[in-house]
Amino acid sequence: MATVKDQLIMNLLKEEQTPQNKITVVGIGAVGMACALSILVKELADELALFDVMEEDKLKGEVMRLQHCSLFLKTPKIVSGKDYHVTANSKLVIITAEACQQEGESPPNLVQHNVNIFKLIIASVVKYSSNCTLLIVSNPVDILTYVAWKLSGFPQNRVIGSGCNLDSARFCSLVGERLGVHPLSCHGWVLGEHGDSSVPVWSGVNVAGILLKNLHPALGTDADKEQWKEVHRQAVDSASEVIKPKSYSSWAIGLSVADLAESITKNLRRVHPISTMIKGFYGIEDEVFLSVPCILGQNGISDVMKVTLMPEEEARLKKSADELWRIQKQLLL
Repeated sequence: MATVKDQLIMNLLKEEQTPQNKITVVGIGAVGMACALSILVKELADELALFDVMEEDKLKGEVMRLQHCSLFLKTPKIVSGKDYHVTANSKLVIITAEACQQEGESPPNLVQHNVNIFKLIIASVVKYSSNCTLLIVSNPVDILTYVAWKLSGFPQNRVIGSGCNLDSARFCSLVGERLGVHPLSCHGWVLGEHGDSSVPVWSGVNVAGILLKNLHPALGTDADKEQWKEVHRQAVDSASEVIKPKSYSSWAIGLSVADLAESITKNLRRVHPISTMIKGFYGIEDEVFLSVPCILGQNGISDVMKVTLMPEEEARLKKSADELWRIQKQLLL
């Protein structure tokens, strides 16, 4: 007896179900799920895969949350699994997985713990998606992007750290708040290492092409009576301010990652402040990853913008590079 489907539909063509624009998220915690939902809302993939080593029931529950939104989304296939086979044929693999710091665990030991996790993740991802682009979100993002590059054997253009993309967005948002202007009309960069030692490029902050430094030469300095340095401090501290009451921060990073994924999957060639191998720039001689403005498209990072920095900005970038290299030299890859 014919099934309802057979009575309703006459098949005319046997199609291969190989995805053309598959995105995988590795690590389905709060950040991973925020990335997944943001990617779905922006309609960037024809298949979204979620991978995690969490309990099967919890993983199933997380993917069901997204599948039940299918009527409102345009991604036809959402899958999940604890076997890396689910990641096969991905165009873009986003890694958010990271170790939680244990009580009494030193920062160097935590970094090495994450390196050990990455050894398994990267080898498995490369096995099933050898032509993918890797987008690293896990922290410390600059060091782990370097680790992913070393472990994968991929060319540097295809190993990208989310870096200061969100730092710069927060920075522009706070500049806009001070000026009463929408953040999209405020242009400025936060470069270098993601986090406390990031470098705000005050010399380039502008609205409608008008450099704020020309209007207020003391901008961002200790002599600045308007205390614009507070904008960068607030941008750096904002994540911890969110984490204090909630224990985690996810929505902003999810949207930031989806913004990067859009530039890659749609070959937009937009400029983003993201973490890339910076050896040879600004007097840096070691293999470290730091955020600089990069053109991002279907092949990953195709170009790096030659931003002119003030001497003090360049010195801070170099200091971050030296500290990262000191840590990286001690890692067991």
